[in-house]
Amino acid sequence: MGTKILLVEDDPDLGLVLKQYLESSDFEVKWYTHPHVLLDDTEALQNNQLAILDVMLPEMDGFTLAKTIRQQHEIPFLFLTAKGQSIDRILGLKLGADDYITKPCEPEELLLRIHNILKRQLGATPNKTVNLGAYSFNPALYQLGFNDAVIQLTEKEAELLLLFLNHNHQIVNRKDILEKLWGKDDYFLGRSLDVFMTRLRKYFQHDPRISFDSIRGIGFKIEFPE
Repeated sequence: MGTKILLVEDDPDLGLVLKQYLESSDFEVKWYTHPHVLLDDTEALQNNQLAILDVMLPEMDGFTLAKTIRQQHEIPFLFLTAKGQSIDRILGLKLGADDYITKPCEPEELLLRIHNILKRQLGATPNKTVNLGAYSFNPALYQLGFNDAVIQLTEKEAELLLLFLNHNHQIVNRKDILEKLWGKDDYFLGRSLDVFMTRLRKYFQHDPRISFDSIRGIGFKIEFPE
């Protein structure tokens, strides 16, 4: 499966349609009809790349749910709003809303909005140093630090490492990597990806807790220490 998505929609018919459509488009979807059930699922909050939230939910509106999630987890949001519904878009933007879509929505339009959000997320390079075990990684400067040494990464190496960092402890599909970083999946780009993987393994060889394991026929399983 591909990117993991959280869907919070209390309408059973719409929720089922969206879940099935997104899964047919190679997304992995966890669907909740009640916000409190999601908040109790800590593992799901930590291991998903996007949340689609209905604004009008039982007991807790989508904005309050987003605010609660954001207190512990950084994740982009897309809000579902009813046609003609008056909402506070400024509040949504302050909470970090990445997009809105009106219900009933065309699944194709929702899919396009999701891809645009994920593309922006991949391109949004954090301007801070991230600790990766015995290493430090500055995505904005393309620099990997180990002890007193600094390894200057290429732009593509840094993008690949950032993608893996955002999918820690997960299996990442080769096809998804090639399409996100190179724009398409073909044989020659696949060989280039293998070269980059060899480089990353060499860079991180001094910390055995870090691994980039190949999963035959699928992709790679990434492990960085917490």
